[in-house]
Amino acid sequence: MNEMTVSAAAGHTDVLVQGAQAARGQIRSGAYTGQTSALGPGIVQGNVAVLPGDWADEFLHFCRRNPKPCTPIAVSEPGDPMLPELGDDIDIRTDVPAYRVFMDGKPVAETTDLHDWWRDDLVTFVLGCSFSFEHALVQAGLRLRHWDAGTTVPMYKTNIETAATPRFSGPTVVSMRPFSPADAIRAIQTTSRYPSVHGAPIHFGDPAAIGIADIDAPDYGDAVEIRAGEVPVFWACGVTPQAVIERAKPPLCITHKPGSMLITDLPNSALAVF
Repeated sequence: MNEMTVSAAAGHTDVLVQGAQAARGQIRSGAYTGQTSALGPGIVQGNVAVLPGDWADEFLHFCRRNPKPCTPIAVSEPGDPMLPELGDDIDIRTDVPAYRVFMDGKPVAETTDLHDWWRDDLVTFVLGCSFSFEHALVQAGLRLRHWDAGTTVPMYKTNIETAATPRFSGPTVVSMRPFSPADAIRAIQTTSRYPSVHGAPIHFGDPAAIGIADIDAPDYGDAVEIRAGEVPVFWACGVTPQAVIERAKPPLCITHKPGSMLITDLPNSALAVF
C-alpha cells in the first residue's frame, strides 16, 4: 500500500470515527433514544451486558463457549464505566440509546442513563453485533428490509441450546433478514469475513426447523415482509445473553434494549479476517 493510499484510508477512518462520536454525542445528550442499525455506517457496534463482579468470570466463560452469539470485543474493569479500547470517552452509563435493567432475572426498568444504577462492582461486556456487518452487506449491493422500513431487525428465540455453564444456559436468539437465494449466498460470503460479529448465518429456510413457530411474531424487534421467492436467513444474535440472563436470574443485570447498540470508534475493517 503506497503512502497516498494509506493517507486516504486514514482519512476515511477519521470521517467514520467523527460520525460515530457525533452519534454518541446525540445519544449521551438524550436527543436520540432509538435503534441504531443505520447509524455509524462502517463502524463496529456492540451488544451490552453489565453484571456484578461475582458473576462476571462465569459469564465470560459462557461467552467463550458460545462465540457465535456472544463474542466479547471488550470487557471493562470492575466499577469502571469507561471503555477506552473501543473509543475516545466512551461511557457505558450514557452512550447507549436505551437500556434494560433486570433484577433476579425480571425486567424492572428501561432507562437512557445508568448513573442511578451504577455500582463499583459492575463489569461491562461489549459483544459483537450484527449491525456491524450490515454495512458490509449494503456495500455488497444487498438491500436490508428493516433499514428500508426504518424498523428494528426481527429476532427470535430458537430451539438451539447454548453451551451451558453452571449458572448460564438457554436458547440461542437469532436475527433474520430475507433475501433471494442468490443474494442469500452473497450474504453468507460477506458475513463470513466477520466471525467476531456473528460471522456466517447459522440457518436459512424453514423457520420451524429451529423452533420458530410464527415468523411474523418475533420475540424482539419488528416483523418484516418475506416476499415470494425469498428465503429467511438467520444469524446468531447478541440478544442471546438477555434470554440466558432471564433464566440465570443474577441479582442485577443491565443490557441494551434490543436494537439500541453501543456505537464504538472501531472501523468494521478492524474485525474482518480476510
